[in-house]
Amino acid sequence: MAGVTDSLFRGYCKEFGADVVVTEFVAAEGIFRKNARTLEYLDFTEAERPLGVQLFGADPEHLGKAAQMVLEWKQPDFIDLNFGCPVNKVVSKNGGSALLRDCPLLERVTSAVVKAVAPHPVTAKIRIGWDQKSINAVETARILEGCGIRALAVHGRTKEQGYSGDADWNVIASVVEAVKIPVIGNGDVASAQDVALRRKTGVAGVMLGRAAMSAPWVFGGIRHYLQTGEVLPDPPLEKQWAHMIRHCREAAQRSGVERITMQFMRSRLMAYSRGMEEARDLRMRFSQVASLAELEDIAAGHILRNAGERAS
Repeated sequence: MAGVTDSLFRGYCKEFGADVVVTEFVAAEGIFRKNARTLEYLDFTEAERPLGVQLFGADPEHLGKAAQMVLEWKQPDFIDLNFGCPVNKVVSKNGGSALLRDCPLLERVTSAVVKAVAPHPVTAKIRIGWDQKSINAVETARILEGCGIRALAVHGRTKEQGYSGDADWNVIASVVEAVKIPVIGNGDVASAQDVALRRKTGVAGVMLGRAAMSAPWVFGGIRHYLQTGEVLPDPPLEKQWAHMIRHCREAAQRSGVERITMQFMRSRLMAYSRGMEEARDLRMRFSQVASLAELEDIAAGHILRNAGERAS
C-alpha cells in the first residue's frame, strides 16, 4: 500500500467506517538516519486514531531505536512491524517477507522493538510463508507471540504468490488455533459477505488493502452488514465521482501544485474506476488527466451517459 495509504486516504477510510488504520510502511533506517523524506510518512491527524506506524527493516538495534524515535515524535497508538511485503526491492534488503526465511533474525528484530517501546503495544503482519514448500505461519506466529506481539495480521498468500492466486484462509485458521493473541485475517476480502465468510475461521478481525483502494466506502458496508445483516448497494455513481474529485482536490490543496498532484493521482483514479461502466475508457483518459477541471468534465460525461442507460 506504499504510495496509497497516506494521511488523506486514511482519513477517508476512517470516515467511511474503518476501525483502525496503519501508515504506509516506513524504512526504519530512514528514521534512524532522520531522513527528511522518510519522516514525512509519519505524519497523521488525530482523526485517524487509533493508528499504527508500520516499520520495516532487518537491523534489531536500528529498528528498536527507530521505534523509540517514532513514539517520541508522533505518539502513535501502536507500532506495527511489516514481515509481509513481497516486493523484491524490499526483500532484497532483508526487509518484509525476507524475514520469514530467517526466523532467528525475525525473533531478534521483534524482541528488540518490543523491549524498546515497552509497554507500548507492538503488532506485526506476516504472510503464510515464503513459498508453497515453506508454509510456516504457525511457527512464525508462535515466535512473534513469544516476543510480546499483541496482535498479528496474517495475509493468506506466500511471498512468491505476491498478489496472485487465492489466499489460503485454512492456514490463517490454523494460526488462530495456535496462538492466544488476536489474529487479523487478510487476503481476498472485498465485501461485507467476504467478511462474514472469513469470520468462520475465528479471526478477531479482517484487514483490507486493495479493496479499499477502489472502494473505501466498503468499510461502511461491512459495518452495516455486521450490525444488521443487510447488504448495502454501492454508493450511487454521482457520489463515487464526488469522492474521487474531492480526493484529488484536497490532495492538490495539500501539495499546492495541481498539475503534479493530478499526475500522481492518475493511478489512484484508475483504482477507483475498477468495476465502473466504461472502466477501460476511463483508465485511458485518466492516464492523461492533468487538471481538476478536466477530471470534472470526465465525471460529468460519464454520469450523463450512465444516467441515459439507466433511463432506457
